[in-house]
Amino acid sequence: MNILSELHLDALSEVFNVGAGRAAASLSEIVGDEVRLSVPSVEIRKSSEIDLSVMGLRGERFGAVHQTFTGSFEAEAILLFTEEHALEIVRDMMGSQISLEELAEFEQEAMCELGNIILNACLSAMADMLSIPMNCSLPDYSVASTDEILRRVNNDDVNQSYLLLLHIDLAIEKRRSEGHLIFLLSSTSLKDLIIQIERFLGEI
Repeated sequence: MNILSELHLDALSEVFNVGAGRAAASLSEIVGDEVRLSVPSVEIRKSSEIDLSVMGLRGERFGAVHQTFTGSFEAEAILLFTEEHALEIVRDMMGSQISLEELAEFEQEAMCELGNIILNACLSAMADMLSIPMNCSLPDYSVASTDEILRRVNNDDVNQSYLLLLHIDLAIEKRRSEGHLIFLLSSTSLKDLIIQIERFLGEI
């Protein structure tokens, strides 16, 4: 099966940028300040090709929000921010007056909410624009090392043989955070996604 063409990737970038716009609007309401969220690049890789340089991971420990999506398009989604950036985002979401000691208490709840907003906004844009009905699990949050993340995405499960990688810029006020959104896909799900993208392109 052919990997996505540049035209397919451009279409997905458009879809995810719509989702990012929706997520930014929701996050702006929560933090009470303008939030800018963009998806500057989208790429598809075989899981066997994945290493730190491909994923663009800079840091040793990451806050990871995980959700599973099912329906005509099935995927595992993992949203990653460095642990430092994750705590900064939590502070912005909870109010800048919160102390560093208190941050840890709210980290899991706030990051699950952040992940839920971003993941659901992106997937709802995909569902709307590509006509793909989907359901999602509740998000869960953990702090993981780069080695743990690589093991998770480099699994030997033949049903998850592709990764759809999105690099995210998140700006709140003057603070900027770089995140990564990873979708683990089976070859069947990727094939179904390509069919829906081509249908979407044919209707433009």
